[in-house]
Amino acid sequence: MSPNVVLILFEFVALVFALSVHECAHAWAASRLGDQTARMLGRLTLNPIKHIDPLGTVILPLLSAFYGFPLIGWAKPTPVTPRNFRNYKRDDTLVAVAGPLSNLLFAIAALIVLLGLRFARPGGRGRILLTVATSMRLPDVPVVSGGVLFPIALLLYSLIVINLLLFVFNLFPIPPLDGARVLVHYLPYNAAQRFERIGGLLTLLLFFVIFNTGIFGFFYRPLQVLFNRLLLM
Repeated sequence: MSPNVVLILFEFVALVFALSVHECAHAWAASRLGDQTARMLGRLTLNPIKHIDPLGTVILPLLSAFYGFPLIGWAKPTPVTPRNFRNYKRDDTLVAVAGPLSNLLFAIAALIVLLGLRFARPGGRGRILLTVATSMRLPDVPVVSGGVLFPIALLLYSLIVINLLLFVFNLFPIPPLDGARVLVHYLPYNAAQRFERIGGLLTLLLFFVIFNTGIFGFFYRPLQVLFNRLLLM
């Protein structure tokens, strides 16, 4: 099996877990704020089977990965019944923010575990450096035996990368992303109505723009650099 295929598989596993955390966080926040719809439908769980969308969680991420695009996808949307909230605007905003925030916290947790592994074993920094270089697909990375630590570190670093990607991606104010769900509450009524009708080709165009003009990297790269510096300092 080629190293690139192995990397894609590790990143795919990380994506499935990250999406499960994201949707479970939406369900948990909604439940805490008075809406039990997601809980009753079995979505308040980290079980990936409950959240997988065949197209968004499996087919498109794998296709994009094999063609060299970022491994980003989506799960089945968490069902929310806004009329159950005590304060609609505030609570719906909190539910929307809970998803991306959970991904950021997941990335921080993976970083902490990876730092623990680094300092727990002699030569840990070199192994982590190899992990980062391998994950970033840098050329001329030496092939060495990393023992049991290497695949564990590679999975943890994949969790950092994927969760940071999802954190940044979902904050963009483009329907149906969480950022748009927050923004619509702070627009004038008529503007909010027009904004919510954005869809189809316009949404695809906006996605194309953020990924092909450097806008996405402008927000994502500083986070990745920060996490790498914390990991390798």
